[in-house]
Amino acid sequence: MDRDAIRIAQDPQFSRWLEQVTATGGCAHPIHLTGSTATRDADTGEILHHYDTRNEPGERLLVRCRNRRATVCAPCSRLHAGDTFHLVRAGLLGGKNVPADVREHPRLFVTLTAPSFGPVHRATGDGQRCRPRRNAGRCEHGRPLGCPATHDTADPLTGQPLCPGCYDYPAHLLWHAHTGRLWKAFTDNLYNHLAARTGRTRTGLRHAVRISYAKVAEYQKRAAVHVHAVVRLDGANGPGDPPPAWASAEDLAAAVRTAAAAVHLRTPYSPALGEAELRWGSQLDVRPLRAFDGHEGLADDAVAAYVAKYVTKGAADTAIGLDHPITGPDDFASARLSVHVRTLIHTCWRLGGLPELASLRLRAWAHALGYRGHILTKSRIYSTTYAALRAERAEHQGALSRADVPDVPDAVTAAHWRYIGSGHTPGATLIAAGIAEDLLRNREVARVALAERRAHEAAS
Repeated sequence: MDRDAIRIAQDPQFSRWLEQVTATGGCAHPIHLTGSTATRDADTGEILHHYDTRNEPGERLLVRCRNRRATVCAPCSRLHAGDTFHLVRAGLLGGKNVPADVREHPRLFVTLTAPSFGPVHRATGDGQRCRPRRNAGRCEHGRPLGCPATHDTADPLTGQPLCPGCYDYPAHLLWHAHTGRLWKAFTDNLYNHLAARTGRTRTGLRHAVRISYAKVAEYQKRAAVHVHAVVRLDGANGPGDPPPAWASAEDLAAAVRTAAAAVHLRTPYSPALGEAELRWGSQLDVRPLRAFDGHEGLADDAVAAYVAKYVTKGAADTAIGLDHPITGPDDFASARLSVHVRTLIHTCWRLGGLPELASLRLRAWAHALGYRGHILTKSRIYSTTYAALRAERAEHQGALSRADVPDVPDAVTAAHWRYIGSGHTPGATLIAAGIAEDLLRNREVARVALAERRAHEAAS
């Protein structure tokens, strides 16, 4: 590694290579492209700007990998977290083409959980015991039905089944595979239950209000997904239209509770498994979001920051599943997984071989324990999109790089790019990590300085 780093530093084009790595933010696994781009005046054919990688180190250009997982690429995950923060925050407070008036709309932070697939060891506080049961007895596999111990969140037993033989692993995985259907059923129910609570028909309600959301999926200690969602009530025309006065946050919260409880779906019949019933768990949390400088409810920025922090977590952070697809059980033989998670992956792979479950693609998603949804999804009009945020950033950066290029309205740009590789050599990895650390430190210093300046301006 040291020899490779010295070799890179002695290269005549080292300074330009360093500029490229810095432009990627110290990306740990950059994409290598070769090609060119040229901007011409459409009327005269004059070349206004030309760029070609033939003059670059290694005749290639480095661009970010954009991986959201901090365990894969910390610099890109921080950028993704920032985009997520602005995406969620814009739907709560306005900005990014969302009117600021949305902060006055009824808004909730909702947590929906999975049902129980069998008793597990749970984290407790204040000296409480895990599952205290007098004369609890034993299950059919000879395991105790209770647990008198106390566990914290770092305890390896937390989230593990009291009896793996009694735990319903197939139901756990089928629930994951149908989480998208469960969410769709919940949002459909939400309109029905809100209409019933406010004394309106579903059609009448649809003409008066619109429900928008942004949701993030999170794995609990028991390796079951639960969903955190920001739910906002708009007028019929979207975020720029205030909801009617009769549509309150209290009514929306009540409708969320009854709509979630009313979801009952069934899986197609399987000769090996029978027919499973799907529903949300009984643990449901609904909290209003604070409007302006009020003191009731959760703070908007805190919710946006929480969601942004979670989307950067990979499987290695939580020891639940893997960060990459698998081709067989041997692919995770050496992975640091609990017996519970390992059993879930094995079961997912086994169920994926059943013809009647082929549509669920369980083997393709065995690394995610059968869950095949995106970590973060949103309704179309909730706020801006990742693509819009990235395009805005690219436009800003492109404008800086083209500062000396004449502004010609009819200019035409032709680009030709080809992928030729990815990643760093060992020495380049070491240098890129140092650049990423320096950039992070500079951002922290700037953030503290900005906070101090704002505090000083507020006090004066």
